[in-house]
Amino acid sequence: MCPASGTELAEKIAKQGDTVRTLKSGGAAKAEVDAAVKILLDLKADYKKLTGTDYAPPGGAAAGGRQQTKPKKEAKPKPDPKPTKQEPKPAKDDGTGGPKKQTRLGLEATKEDNLPDWYSQVITKGEMIEYYDVSGCYILRHWSFAIWKAIRNWFDAEITKLGVKECYFPIFVSRAALEREKTHIADFAPEVAWVTKSGDSELAEPIAVRPTSETVMYPAYAKWIQSYRDLPIRLNQWNNVVRWEFKHPQPFLRTREFLWQEGHTAFASKQEADEEVLTILDLYAKVYTDLLAIPVVKGRKTEKEKFAGGDYTTTVEAYISASGRAIQGATSHHLGQNFSRMFDIVYEHPETKEKEYVFQNSWGITTRTIGVMIMVHADNQGLVLPPRVACIQVVIVPCGITATTTDEERRRLYDSCRELERTIAATGIRCEGDFRDNYSPGWKYNHWELKGVPVRVELGFKDLQNDQFVAVRRDNGAKQTIKRGQATAELGQLLETIHASMYERADRDLHAHTKVTKQWGEFLQFLEAKNIIMAPFCGEIACEDRIKAESARDDAEAEAGAPAMGAKSLCIPFEQPAKIDPAADKCVHPACGRVAKFYTLFGRSY
Repeated sequence: MCPASGTELAEKIAKQGDTVRTLKSGGAAKAEVDAAVKILLDLKADYKKLTGTDYAPPGGAAAGGRQQTKPKKEAKPKPDPKPTKQEPKPAKDDGTGGPKKQTRLGLEATKEDNLPDWYSQVITKGEMIEYYDVSGCYILRHWSFAIWKAIRNWFDAEITKLGVKECYFPIFVSRAALEREKTHIADFAPEVAWVTKSGDSELAEPIAVRPTSETVMYPAYAKWIQSYRDLPIRLNQWNNVVRWEFKHPQPFLRTREFLWQEGHTAFASKQEADEEVLTILDLYAKVYTDLLAIPVVKGRKTEKEKFAGGDYTTTVEAYISASGRAIQGATSHHLGQNFSRMFDIVYEHPETKEKEYVFQNSWGITTRTIGVMIMVHADNQGLVLPPRVACIQVVIVPCGITATTTDEERRRLYDSCRELERTIAATGIRCEGDFRDNYSPGWKYNHWELKGVPVRVELGFKDLQNDQFVAVRRDNGAKQTIKRGQATAELGQLLETIHASMYERADRDLHAHTKVTKQWGEFLQFLEAKNIIMAPFCGEIACEDRIKAESARDDAEAEAGAPAMGAKSLCIPFEQPAKIDPAADKCVHPACGRVAKFYTLFGRSY
C-alpha cells in the first residue's frame, strides 16, 4: 500500500478536526473526546514526518482556525525556521567611509504577499525566538526577552508607586480550587493542562497547571483578610501560565505557554476598585504608546467577551493593518464580589461590625506585546524596534577598511569607534560597536537592519578626518551627518524623533482603517477591506453571535492567506464617535430591531 500523500493527510486532519469540534460542541463524554483528539494529533504527527512542517489550515495562520475540508493543493514545507548562518551576499564596500550601499534583504517572503511566512522569518532570522519540540511553546532568545524586560521594568516601577507589592504563588492548582468558581472555570476548561502522573504512578488527584491564578491566590486572601485594617491588599506576580489551546499557534500572538504579570487586588469599597481598574488600564495603554510606539483603543468588553466570572472587563485594543485584524493588548477586570463570595473573602466593617465581602480586581499584560510590536512595525527588511525597548539603540560599524589598509590605520579607526561607543553609552544610550573582522560592513548593515536596531552609525576614514559620522535611521533609512562633538545630544534627540515617527505612522494607519457606519451592507464592505468598524449595537449576546456568524466568509470565497472568520466585538470604546439617539439608532444587524445602547468596535481579531 502506498504511503498517504500530504494532500490525503491534510484532508484526514481537516475531517478529524471537524469530528473533534462536533464532539466538544455536542457535550460528548470526555473519553470519547480524548480519543478523537489523540487520532487528530497522530495524524498531524504523520503529516509533519511526511512534509517536514507542522500542519496549518488552508490560508495559513491568518485563517483563524477555519479549515477547508478539501485543501486545493498539497501544503508545501515551510522554509527552515532556524536562523541561517549563510546570510545574503552584501554589496561591496566602496571604501569611502560615507553613506554605503544597501545589501540585499535577508527575508525571502514579503509582509504584503505572505504574512505568515514573513512573520516566521522575521522572528527567527531576527533572532527573537527559536522553535521548540513541544507545539505551541517557544524559546525566547535574548533579543526578544530584552524587550519583555524593558516592559517589565517600566510597568513594575509604575505599579510599585501605586503601592502594589510583588509575590509568587505556585504553578499548580487543585481541581477543587479550580472548580470553585463555575463560570470562571467553564471558560478556561478546554485549555487547562492537567498533571496526571508522577513517574509511572497515577496521581490520586489530577493537578492543573494554572491558566490564570484567581483560584490559586484567593484561598490565601481569605486567610489574610480579616479586618478592614488588612485592606486594601494589592499583589502582583510575574510568572508563566499554560493554556492548551487547539487553535493554530503563532509565536508571541497565540502560544500554549506565555509570560505575563497578573495583579490581584482587594478593596473594601467598589469605588476604590473601579478607580484602580482604570488606573491600570491607563498604564497598559502607556506600555503600547510610550514604549512600543503603538496606538490603542481603550474601552470596555461586551457581556459576551468579558472575563469569565467578572463584573466587567476593560481593554486596550491594537490594530494590525497587514492582516486587517485587531488584537487584544491587555485587560483590566473588575471582579466585583463574585470571587470573594466563592472563596469567603470577608472583613469586619469598622462601624457595623458586620462581615462584608471585598471587591476585587485582576489585571494582566503578556508577551503578546512583542508580537503586536513586530506585526505593526517590522517591514520587509526585518525588525524595526522602537528605541525605548530596543536592547541596542545605536550600533557603530567601522567602515572603509580594504586590503590596502595598514594595521596602524585599522587600529586608529577602531580606537575612534570605541571612544565614540564609550561617549554615547556614558549618557545612558544603549550603544555597541560591531568590531567583528570576519564580516564586511555591508553584511553588518544587513544584519543590524534585520535585527531592527534603531540607529546605525557608520564611521570611516573620511569621517575621522572631518570629525564626524553618519547616522542611519532604521525606521525610514534616512541618513544624516553628525559632528562628533554633538554626538550624544543629536543621537538622543534622533531616538525620540524615531519613536514619534513610528507612533505617528501607526496612528495614521489605525485611523485610516477605523470606519463608522450604521448600515449592515457598509459594515460588511468595510470588514472585507481590512477595516475595524464602529457601529451601533444593542449589547445582546445572541445578536453578537449572529453578527459574527453572518459576517464570516465561506472558505471558498476567501483569498489565500486572508482571514475568513466573522467580526467579533473588540470593545465598547470609551471615546464614542457620536451620541446614540434612542429614537433613531437601531442595532447594526438588520434582523435585530432593538435600540442601540452604544457604538461598539467590531473587527476580525487574533
